[in-house]
Amino acid sequence: MELNKIDMTVDKYGKNPWALISILQDIQSEIGYLPSLVLKEVAEKMEIPLTQIYGVATFYKSLSLIPQGKHTVTFCMGTACHVRGSDKILSEVSDFLGVEPGQTTEDGELSLKVANCLGACAIGPVMVVDGVYYAKMSASRAKKILARFGG
Repeated sequence: MELNKIDMTVDKYGKNPWALISILQDIQSEIGYLPSLVLKEVAEKMEIPLTQIYGVATFYKSLSLIPQGKHTVTFCMGTACHVRGSDKILSEVSDFLGVEPGQTTEDGELSLKVANCLGACAIGPVMVVDGVYYAKMSASRAKKILARFGG
């Protein structure tokens, strides 16, 4: 991301500390993650300590300091999904993709994530790919779906 785009993003919200999350989200949506050089530039532009920027960037799960895949796969680990086997499904999918939750496949196609609850308890276990919910998931069905995305 060009430095002038960072400046434009900060200028859009102003140097208000309350806007930091929005600024980081906008930057991440532009480049896919938050590289350290970008965070340093944001800290300088906003006149906020870099440690505070890192604190926000690491606190919120929606923000990432590492490159993300083209597609995001999230498995619900809430109680309703867990009792229906989401942990076993996740384990098989993790083996299938060759990554652990929080990692991205070597080809950069898929990032595997988990959520404490996705709020879709009645249709669990649930897998979400790029915002699309897949209900009553099984390991074989999950693998079949993910194969279409490069998994």
